[in-house]
Amino acid sequence: MQTAHVTDLNAPPSRADLIGKLPKTDLHVHLDGSLRLDTLIELARDAGLELPSQTPEGLLDLVFKERYDDLEDYLRAFSYTSPALCTPEALERAAYELGADNLAENVCYVEVRLAPQLHTGPDLDIAGVLAAVDRGLARVQREHEATDSVRNGAEPPFRYGIIACALRMFGPGHSPYYRGLFTALHGWTGPEIHAAASLSLARSVVEARDRLGLPVVAFDLAGAEAGNPAAVHRDAFLYAQQHFLMKTIHAGEAYGPESIFQAITLLQADRIGHGTHLYATDRLRHDNPDSAAARDPERYIRSLAQYISDRRITLEVCITSNLQSIQRLERFSDHPFGRMMKDRLSVTLCTDNRLMSRTTVTREIASACEAFELSLEDLRNVIIYGFKRSFYPGSYIEKRAYVRRVIDYYDEVVAAETSDVASS
Repeated sequence: MQTAHVTDLNAPPSRADLIGKLPKTDLHVHLDGSLRLDTLIELARDAGLELPSQTPEGLLDLVFKERYDDLEDYLRAFSYTSPALCTPEALERAAYELGADNLAENVCYVEVRLAPQLHTGPDLDIAGVLAAVDRGLARVQREHEATDSVRNGAEPPFRYGIIACALRMFGPGHSPYYRGLFTALHGWTGPEIHAAASLSLARSVVEARDRLGLPVVAFDLAGAEAGNPAAVHRDAFLYAQQHFLMKTIHAGEAYGPESIFQAITLLQADRIGHGTHLYATDRLRHDNPDSAAARDPERYIRSLAQYISDRRITLEVCITSNLQSIQRLERFSDHPFGRMMKDRLSVTLCTDNRLMSRTTVTREIASACEAFELSLEDLRNVIIYGFKRSFYPGSYIEKRAYVRRVIDYYDEVVAAETSDVASS
């Protein structure tokens, strides 16, 4: 079995041409992790920010590396991108370019996520941040719908949603908003401040969705898992649930199965971001010797995976990103994605951060096909799961019609490609 190494990003695996033509989704992509390098350099200059290099080559060498020491090292790259998105114009441009880059590889449905509290300022509130992102993505949608291929029904239209991320942990230096919060809540503990920020964000996001009609489709919890349990943010996610906002949570990326358990039991996650350590019995903590995990780790893992499967909780798998930040993963085939497929879990392949991970949706799927020897049926399931498990910003009837249109187009592309191969 051949495997695709994380360092071999320029050699497209087999089936890449077909996959590039297929309609696809990206349900887990961070706006501030997916900037074009030239755009980052320009926006940083406009904002008066100093980058380690003023050339794309220099930034790839110094910041956006092929491999990182760990997740914390990976996340440090955001200290250069997030502050560059500090104006409505910058946010709109970044969102437009991200949407256009996705559409260029036939990703026709995308859910763009960001932590709005990282981008607010004196003249830019949470609603303003979300509205700017919406304007950029809406422009991509309008331009695509004006093309002949969409107007005559030959191709499905571009659709999108926005996901707002709360952060598990932050300090006063992360953004002006957080600095003001630490000042206002002087004397509060760190977890109390983190909880207050999450709840405030949930309220602002719901208001922006309801008052402005923005396509905010879900609430997320991101950031370092270790030492920052999901339970701290329970009130925020309860508020989101009470106001019919879907929930996806980063869990099992840099911590063990208990993080995933907390996400789905305490915060009622509808989807899980990453879930990489779902099967990692060696990462189970045994603080309570009487817990199910301590008594029988293997059974606990099987039960957790079965529970996720039974509830059809989708895992947003980001393999290249995981290979970059998890040292024990050296090749695509080392990733538990193969076992997830074998266990019939609902999984979809995502980029996480197109810039930090130097990847695309096409590359993620093509590399997985190569590493795990996916059949055409496997490929179809993984891609279509992305559409079916999306938080589509419309009614159930509208979503069904859109997914049906995508499936028909998918089958047409495969049939055409198969016919071309047979006749050549």
